[in-house]
Amino acid sequence: MNIRALMPAAILLAAWILSMSVFTVDERELAIKFRLGEIIETDLEPGLHFKMPFINNVRKFPRQILTQTNPQESFLTFEKKNLFVDFFVKWRIIDVGAYYRATRGDEALASQRLIEIVKDGVRSEFAKRTVPQVVSAERRELLDNMLASARENARGLGMELVDVRVKRTEFPEQVSESVFDRMRQERARTASELRAQGAENAEQIRAEADRQRTVTLAEAYREAEKVRGAGDADAARIYADAYRKDPEFFAFYRSIQAYRRSLGKENDLLVLGKEGEFFRYMEGSGAGR
Repeated sequence: MNIRALMPAAILLAAWILSMSVFTVDERELAIKFRLGEIIETDLEPGLHFKMPFINNVRKFPRQILTQTNPQESFLTFEKKNLFVDFFVKWRIIDVGAYYRATRGDEALASQRLIEIVKDGVRSEFAKRTVPQVVSAERRELLDNMLASARENARGLGMELVDVRVKRTEFPEQVSESVFDRMRQERARTASELRAQGAENAEQIRAEADRQRTVTLAEAYREAEKVRGAGDADAARIYADAYRKDPEFFAFYRSIQAYRRSLGKENDLLVLGKEGEFFRYMEGSGAGR
């Protein structure tokens, strides 16, 4: 009777001991198995696992990528100017044993130590550059140079530094205006140089165009004179041939041409004696001849 009364308690005790002896590891988790506070296993696969109650205990950590934001902080540039920078880091645990030994599994402590590593890299890269160089530099190049050393330091903590992104870069109020003035002056100087170079090129193009125009006109005038001279020579030859063939008809034709050019024009006044040679073909005797 007493044994039967103890059976439910024994079953409950056995179930409790069994529940304390098994645990599961999710695919999104990393786990460490301890024995009396000493790490004995860190590469636990996802699935069901066993442990000894009161002797073994297990701690689990997230496997996914985590994000930590750093509040705005000032960094010195090469010329000792302050820049306020906001950035955030993305990281994950890759060696859970090293991570636990370095941080005792405290995620806040791990994030803070990683932020300090990244800040050292940002501080180092900014110290190599002037303010205009920081502002105008390729941000990806700047971050890649910084990440190279920061990633190595993060691995020593069992963490992987996945990425760092700068959200905002600002100048202190007393520095902003002087920096922008310097940048405006630099842009104005560059614009003036480009305008001067453009004006010089324009003058060269105009001079070359004027030279080509003069050469073209001279060549055209020379060719025109050649053609005109050849035409005059042909005309003189034709006139000479016509005169030799029929001098009287040639004289008549030239007189008709002279009449056409001289007579019948408005407001013209021509005074000639009728005995002159000009009108001889208008007289009956001239016409007869």
